[in-house]
Amino acid sequence: MEYEIRRFRVPAKGEPNYADAEKWVGAVSFGFHEEQRSPERVERILDMNRVDDRVLTGAYQAGDVPVLSLPPDVPVATFGTMRKDLNIGFGRQLETRLVTAVTVRTSHRRRGLLRRMMTADLEMARDEGLAMTALTASEGSIYGRFGYGVASFECSIRVDTGPRFRLRHEPVGTVEVAPRKVLLDLAPQVFSKVQRNTPGSIDRQEYYRQHASGELGGDGKEDDAVKVALHYGPGGDVDGYVSYKFLGWDAKPYTMKIVDLVAGTHDAYLELWQFLGAIDLVERVSWDEAPVDNPLVWALEDPRCVDSSNARDMLWLRILDVRKALEARHYPFDGRLVLQVQDELGLAAGTFALEARGGSAVVKSAGSESADLVLDVSALSSIYLGAVDPTTLAAAGRIVEQERGAALRARLMFAAERAPHCLTHF
Repeated sequence: MEYEIRRFRVPAKGEPNYADAEKWVGAVSFGFHEEQRSPERVERILDMNRVDDRVLTGAYQAGDVPVLSLPPDVPVATFGTMRKDLNIGFGRQLETRLVTAVTVRTSHRRRGLLRRMMTADLEMARDEGLAMTALTASEGSIYGRFGYGVASFECSIRVDTGPRFRLRHEPVGTVEVAPRKVLLDLAPQVFSKVQRNTPGSIDRQEYYRQHASGELGGDGKEDDAVKVALHYGPGGDVDGYVSYKFLGWDAKPYTMKIVDLVAGTHDAYLELWQFLGAIDLVERVSWDEAPVDNPLVWALEDPRCVDSSNARDMLWLRILDVRKALEARHYPFDGRLVLQVQDELGLAAGTFALEARGGSAVVKSAGSESADLVLDVSALSSIYLGAVDPTTLAAAGRIVEQERGAALRARLMFAAERAPHCLTHF
């Protein structure tokens, strides 16, 4: 069967290709087993996608389709991209291609459609001068073959906010309840502080301010159950917020679920938790996007108040240009490494000499020089943010250490100023 690949940006309603965009959204919903969305909700999704300047890619059947099946103008595979800034440590930002909405209709799997779309997009991103691409994966076995590696983690937590919940922290600011709609304007401003201070953070898409404010609930409608509290720092500026909702009197223990928690400072983070822990008639607070290395655990007098579960990969990175990516980041320790990078797709393969001095690095071709470490581009992408330990990958056979101690040296050189955490799903 022949397929045609089409790419287009999201048009405004009434413009050419708008019907194609509507069908593309429907195909994505079908691929993720979601109910059919109303025309109004599809329009809202496309409005948000337009703000994010997304590029929509679809694979279409080029010939006749069987009678009564979905028509040929409905894509059998989808693939979306947009550009956002990635914090690569110490406040440095790297423009990154984000890949999202990847689906292949069951009846058209194993025909090379994902590989065709993915490899073409990786090549285009590299040709456009981008050094990095990123995604979040619904399945863990798909994207390694395209050079992606796990680069950050998250977990779900359930926090007992009963009498045991006491923090070793004296507040320096205040927390006040606010109307939920203030986050429509405020959420991006507060998140910019997180973006500057948190390695692994990716600038957020339009969806988040609407979701955090309750303007866009899980059913596509406003969610009036969402409540909002703001943290004011010592100078009176808002430097954090939490939006949350009560799960109802039938849920036992009585639970408050965090919709979004964004804290631009360590104090704001702990003081928002002090607020959540003091809410009357609530025995538990749950959060599905918590950092694995969570300061809350260490701030509590009884760390067992926090029950962490379902630790999982979050952000996957794929380096496209080794020299540009490595020279973009800061190095907290001086050192030299010769890296032999393998890449099945040929985009980033080569042997590179990385020399870091005074925080900055120069990367050159190593020519015939022997490599200290031999690794696939997916492994290099995993250690890039400092969340994955090169010595662990060496123990797993993912990195071959040809000079003794080189993996430990890589761990020091690729360290970040704090544990990477990405609050942006896409």
